[in-house]
Amino acid sequence: MPHFYTEPVISILARPAFAEPAHLAVHRIGESTDGERLSEFAGRLCYMSQKNPANRGTREYIENIKKQGHGSVLEHANYSLLLEGVSRSLTHELVRHRAGFAYSQLSQRYVDESDAAFVVPPAIAGDELLEGAWRAQIESAQSTYVSLVAQLMERYGWVADKVHRRKMAREAARGVLPNSTETKIVVTGNARAWRTMLELRSSEGAELEIRRAAVTVLRVLQEEAPAFFSDFEIYQAEDRREAARVTYHKV
Repeated sequence: MPHFYTEPVISILARPAFAEPAHLAVHRIGESTDGERLSEFAGRLCYMSQKNPANRGTREYIENIKKQGHGSVLEHANYSLLLEGVSRSLTHELVRHRAGFAYSQLSQRYVDESDAAFVVPPAIAGDELLEGAWRAQIESAQSTYVSLVAQLMERYGWVADKVHRRKMAREAARGVLPNSTETKIVVTGNARAWRTMLELRSSEGAELEIRRAAVTVLRVLQEEAPAFFSDFEIYQAEDRREAARVTYHKV
């Protein structure tokens, strides 16, 4: 029986490490992370205001940056996340966000999907009748995939390189796998790019699975770098699912 996901799994892989030059050290106030300090440093360099004449804390400074819409300094702070328990349908939408992002996704040409997991669509999850019909189709598709790979390995028996033969078989057989097939993807984005993606994909109008994932990512990033995402509010929408809204648009 395949494994089924009903929630995404998000892990932080990398975060900024800021090494401040001593001769341009900023007079800092309050708690902050390396990513937040990096953005403050970049912003203050523009005006050589390292002495912090307004006596603002780092997070207060970034709050003002967001309010003023000077989002370019947020682009210096990059965060890499591993997304698991998401479908290929979701990643087809996610990778449309190009500016400020980099992606590396599991390859179905090389990876054996005989034991693939699948993501239950949020609209189906919890409805016994709908989910039962959906799971039956999923199990049939996976069984067909396994059978096709075996037959294609025989068909391509003349290919001496077994690794290449497996790739040829899997790339042909993957066509029967549904968009709900679970995938894993590494996503690196700067804080400004993450804000734009999250504003669009956590809104009530977003597709349900990517909206759920966006809200989960938002919680992770709010914990990781509060100043960059403090103006996002997660709330219960009219459809009884979580969504998020932001105070400062298009920073």
